[in-house]
Amino acid sequence: MDQPFESRVLPFFMKRTQDITACLPQLYLHGLSLGDFDQALAGLLGDDAPVSPATVARLKTVWHSECLEWQSRPIKGQVVYLWIDGLYVKAGLEKEKAALLVAVVGFVDGHKEVVALQAGYRESTDSWADLLRDLKSRGMNAPAVIIGDGHLGIWAALREVYPSSLEQRCWNHKMLNVLDKLPRKVQQEARAKLREMMYAESQAACEALRDDFVVWCRPRQWLAAAETLERDWARLVTFYQLPREHWVHLRTSNIVESPFAAVRLRTNAAKRFKRVDNATAAIWKMLMVGQMRFKPLVRPELLPLVQRGALCRDGRLPLEPENKEAAA
Repeated sequence: MDQPFESRVLPFFMKRTQDITACLPQLYLHGLSLGDFDQALAGLLGDDAPVSPATVARLKTVWHSECLEWQSRPIKGQVVYLWIDGLYVKAGLEKEKAALLVAVVGFVDGHKEVVALQAGYRESTDSWADLLRDLKSRGMNAPAVIIGDGHLGIWAALREVYPSSLEQRCWNHKMLNVLDKLPRKVQQEARAKLREMMYAESQAACEALRDDFVVWCRPRQWLAAAETLERDWARLVTFYQLPREHWVHLRTSNIVESPFAAVRLRTNAAKRFKRVDNATAAIWKMLMVGQMRFKPLVRPELLPLVQRGALCRDGRLPLEPENKEAAA
């Protein structure tokens, strides 16, 4: 007698595998709207295996609980680098200029991790100080270097909570600020000059290129661009005091910007977040998905030296002289 068919993939009465269930967050986060799930999964699994909007709504409730638990977990391990930035959310009912403040750390073993996501106001010293104090209360040591954009609230908060940390301003944000002060027709030329400056092999070469840029601006009366470049200059060149192998990680806050790109794509597509607090859990889940693609810091064996306070001259540690003859 023939035995009734029983799937070895799906248990009895189950209409989809755990793998399919696990991929639902990513389908939603990568742009599939709630109403599209039935059509998309019916095409993959047949008409008997749709996922209703209510199922996805329950997922979002789970994400909210997981996010709250994540926000209070201890930070274990020594932090060397901290990248911070703010993400503006299109929330139709919000009257104030609201943002989600994000922190990513580089641990002494070289791996990177998102450690904070809080609603706040990007320019506010109080909002950034609250985030940093929360990280400190969760056990985070003072990072050797903190990388952020040009908002004064960030740096004021850092001086209050982590005064011993070095401060590196993001070059990408600075370049955008400078280009905004120039006519559109010369922005491509100016961008090339600024990128050459950013990638200069020494601080002296970088500052010589800065001076050339200022000289280029002044006769053309682009004084605002020159002043913007020179403002807060010391924070732009902090990375020269760190190993040159790490410069790729330190010149910009791109480590935060990269997962932000996916977040912006999803939030722009959704157009359904009415309040920032309602968006936080979904955006946290997006950042967790993006975090899976983080690459480790290069030359992690140098990180303990940085953590202990070893400083470089133009990217060379004191233990690495410019040539062997000098060492002899």
